[in-house]
Amino acid sequence: MAKTSTRGTVASKTVTAKIHDQKMERGQGGELHPIAEGDAPVMTTAQGGPVADDQNSLRVGSRGPLVVDDFHFREKIFHFDHERIPERVVHARGYGAHGYFETYESLAKFTKADIFQRAGEKTEAFVRFSTVAGNKGSADLARDVRGFAVKLYTKEGNWDLVGNNIPVFFIQDAIKFPDLVHAAKQEPDRAFPQAQTAHDNFWDFISLTPESMNMVMWIMSDRTIPRSFRFMEGFGVHTFRFVNAKDESTFVKFHWKPKLGLQSVAWNEAVKINGADPDFHRRDLWQSIQSGNFPEWELQVQLFDQEFADSFDFDVLDPTKIIPEEILAPVPIGRLVLDRMPDNFFAETEQVAFMTQNVPPGIDFSNDPLLQGRNFSYLDTQLKRLGGPNFTHLPINAPRCPFANFQQDGHMAMRNPVGRANYQPNSFGEGPRESPSRGFRHFPAEEQGAKARLRPESFADHYSQARQFYLSQTPPEQRHIAAALTFELSKVETAAIRERMVSHLLNIDETLATTVAHKLGLQSMPKAADAAVPTRQDLEPAPSLSIVERGPKRFEGRKLGILVTDGVDAKLLKGLTTAITKEKAVFELIAPKVGGVQASDGSWIEVHHMIDGGPSVLFDAVALLTSAAAVEDLVKEATARDFVADAFQHCKFIGYEQSAMPLLEKAGIAGALDEGVVALPGEEGLAGFVSLLGKLRVWGREPSVKLGQASTAQ
Repeated sequence: MAKTSTRGTVASKTVTAKIHDQKMERGQGGELHPIAEGDAPVMTTAQGGPVADDQNSLRVGSRGPLVVDDFHFREKIFHFDHERIPERVVHARGYGAHGYFETYESLAKFTKADIFQRAGEKTEAFVRFSTVAGNKGSADLARDVRGFAVKLYTKEGNWDLVGNNIPVFFIQDAIKFPDLVHAAKQEPDRAFPQAQTAHDNFWDFISLTPESMNMVMWIMSDRTIPRSFRFMEGFGVHTFRFVNAKDESTFVKFHWKPKLGLQSVAWNEAVKINGADPDFHRRDLWQSIQSGNFPEWELQVQLFDQEFADSFDFDVLDPTKIIPEEILAPVPIGRLVLDRMPDNFFAETEQVAFMTQNVPPGIDFSNDPLLQGRNFSYLDTQLKRLGGPNFTHLPINAPRCPFANFQQDGHMAMRNPVGRANYQPNSFGEGPRESPSRGFRHFPAEEQGAKARLRPESFADHYSQARQFYLSQTPPEQRHIAAALTFELSKVETAAIRERMVSHLLNIDETLATTVAHKLGLQSMPKAADAAVPTRQDLEPAPSLSIVERGPKRFEGRKLGILVTDGVDAKLLKGLTTAITKEKAVFELIAPKVGGVQASDGSWIEVHHMIDGGPSVLFDAVALLTSAAAVEDLVKEATARDFVADAFQHCKFIGYEQSAMPLLEKAGIAGALDEGVVALPGEEGLAGFVSLLGKLRVWGREPSVKLGQASTAQ
């Protein structure tokens, strides 16, 4: 029998001892301190057994094989091997937060839902924001629809309002959903592009699906590159029903309106943000909540009866259509506040299960065929992802109200019925019973018709609202739509698909179609696509559909990037940061070195970024606070020149101290200064500069810098 090396044994013990000696903990100031063995909690197995050594697996001799009875290693590696659950097929990349919903006034006239019965009542909530097409590891600023899913833990069970940041959808019938997602995802033979629709499969499907044309206008607009979750609307998409205690029904559409207003980024900006910080949206939500600037939305509803539904120009059951707010004004009924991040991302954000069929008594469904299909589908989704029928036992999915049923056993059951009877009815008087007075009752709508696979004629107008949306945009937004279409279609290799899409655009707006065709280099214009229903020319533009028209008038909730150097005017910097804080905005400091700078008064200023890691795309506006002595070195930095040039190209406001003029010159913008490039006044006048930032963009600059121009980068 081979003799084990004593040298190997001694070495193993030495390594183990060193590791134990190096156990440290971080103090409140960030400093590291050794942990005394008696102060730390004892590590245990999942079964609660104390662990003596977590650094070395059990083996025969120091260099011998592992032994099969190392139960600690077996359990640890077993759990690691199963850490990942299947990601969502769509909405895989998501980020969530806890909060509450507060009801404004009683809505008993319209609904018996308990959540809407008492003014001022707060209901626990969890919200998950997401992109749709990308996988879990994709970047935040992909051009994509954003999911806006809200779970409200009401006293009558969970209500999941599972929506998007766009009020319409690509398809009218859920049977087409697998085709849509397959077309939008990576092409299966090559597994790219990731989180992008700029490829043949997507546009082939879309160009053969005219019902998608309204959604195409929305997704090619700036709605799909939002600045932040906090500046994004949410919609229930479908028509639902409110049902009151008298079983009277009122149709309802749900809208989430951000307190801070709407804001998006430019496409060129989005491309650069994805390179600088692919977690941009996640980081923004985290920092906002952690700093106490809690995001808030107002829940508004469009309420209407059957008479309005019958008289409206479009079918209210068609998920590719909206009811413009100018025709039916939304009514505020409550507010949503997010004030706490999850304790653990996986346990909560990743395992949360939303299902459209989760509604309390008093909220019911319409016959929207897409909604009906979603109600059928979502249960299968959760079963596949979360491993079994007991996903409601997970804390994030469990109701907060009392609940009882006879469901038992199954994979990972954490609770089972107690007592002898696990069925109903039973003669032992055990277990829960149904409640005709309190239980959910579907609205008794009368239905008739032949059983058939068909699409109603009232769903056939595919272009009129697409035209209305386009005409409702401001000129910069229209240019962005044209540029987005040009970029996406430029990535389509099949010429026939490009031409087919232009033929659809001709039914929406001839100028738009001509612009895209010219930029794509089409040799001749195709004829307009055949339309089941001619495009209506009489629909009035709706300003509510424009981000710019609905944009904020204040800088609250935004971020100013302040580029500083050694010798920065301490009073000017203090005055600017004070003014920003009073505006309920935030600032971050950028310097040539991350260690910081020495101000004019000799004080040391800590900064957030070095110039290489803090490009201007991460901020809503910028300020240049330099010194004459330091600016000569700064102009030699390519990243410093880019900081200024990008801010100018992206139509942002730029405040500058006079010593920064050489940097403006090197960035190539000194000869193009406009009202958005502002020489900073003394500290007394800085409030006026900060107030000016509320406009967010200098749209008058946009034509000269061609912000809407399609970038070739992706």
